[in-house]
Amino acid sequence: MITRILNLLNFKHSLFLFGPRQTGKTFLIESTLKPDLFINLLDYDSFIRYSTDPSLLIKEVNKLTNERALVVIDEIQKCPELLNSVHLLIEGKKNVRFILTGSNARKLRRRGVNLLGGRAALVHLYPLVQAELKELFVLDDILHYGALPKVYLENNPQEKMRFLKGYVETYLKEEITQEALVRNLPAFTRFLELAADENGQILNFQKIAREIGINSKTIKEYFQILEDTLVGSLVYPYKRIARRRLISHPKFYFFDCGIITVLKRSLQKELIKSSTEYGRVFEHWVFTELRAAIDYHELEAKLSFYRTADGAEVDFVIEKNDEILAVEVKASQRPALSSLKGLKGFLAENSAAKGFCICGTPNPYAEDNIDFLSCRDFIQRLLEIKI
Repeated sequence: MITRILNLLNFKHSLFLFGPRQTGKTFLIESTLKPDLFINLLDYDSFIRYSTDPSLLIKEVNKLTNERALVVIDEIQKCPELLNSVHLLIEGKKNVRFILTGSNARKLRRRGVNLLGGRAALVHLYPLVQAELKELFVLDDILHYGALPKVYLENNPQEKMRFLKGYVETYLKEEITQEALVRNLPAFTRFLELAADENGQILNFQKIAREIGINSKTIKEYFQILEDTLVGSLVYPYKRIARRRLISHPKFYFFDCGIITVLKRSLQKELIKSSTEYGRVFEHWVFTELRAAIDYHELEAKLSFYRTADGAEVDFVIEKNDEILAVEVKASQRPALSSLKGLKGFLAENSAAKGFCICGTPNPYAEDNIDFLSCRDFIQRLLEIKI
């Protein structure tokens, strides 16, 4: 059994547990905790019961006999009206604790529902990361199929492909439409394909809009939908260098490498090492590892990227405490210094910054004031920064 970094036993009060579908939220709860009441709002009968009468939750919780009762509500966004009852119970019964899971933060944020006024912590669960997989970690498998637990732990490649295809069809397309987040499914489907092509690149909203035949405002709204439904993350540019003309548009990364493989119809294509595509997917995977590490370890760190109008670029800039870590990502074991001009330029203009190249090297080394190390070693370095 794989031990997840996110340990729910460390949380003594109520919390929201957000994460994309199939990242293992329900399994994590059931394998580590013993809820006194478990409500699954994906179950139609349960959804009808509580949406018809949200106060039913109060009556049921009041009948619990455990002095420190734990109540789990799975997929709380399906019935956000229940949050008013949750609020009343937290205020009135100091011995009840809630874990509220969700895979769609948009419905909660946009409908002005009761988010408990800070009475519940917000934590995220992501696909499997290298530190969790340990000896089971195989980089090329993750780059191609991603790290959703059900996919990664499946040994049959055909089953991996079937699951990923079904995931994209039923969740990324149909469910988003069923939630009334988009009205034009063909346009949104085309958008998803183009968003996969632009994964990890500077977004050009006008260009994407022209290719689909809709306005750029709608494209921006589509990207916001993907972020709100936890399908991906917008990453914004670092702007603390006043002397440079800097790019203002964000990048976007999907939450899992396997989703890109499906959207680009590349499941049956081999990912060739040393190719440009391999390098892009490797950078994508590094992003997923960095984002998960920052959240899981509750780091007060800001993740951005650097790009000037004349093309000088640094893949990631991490600001943590008083440190600025400039990170370039290269898939090769021994990246050439000539490929790190953007990083070297950034360091020249930021004397306090420290330069890193996350690459395929098996052992760390330093050259020209840049540390070259694996993603695992860089994350360990990130966690060692004193708070």
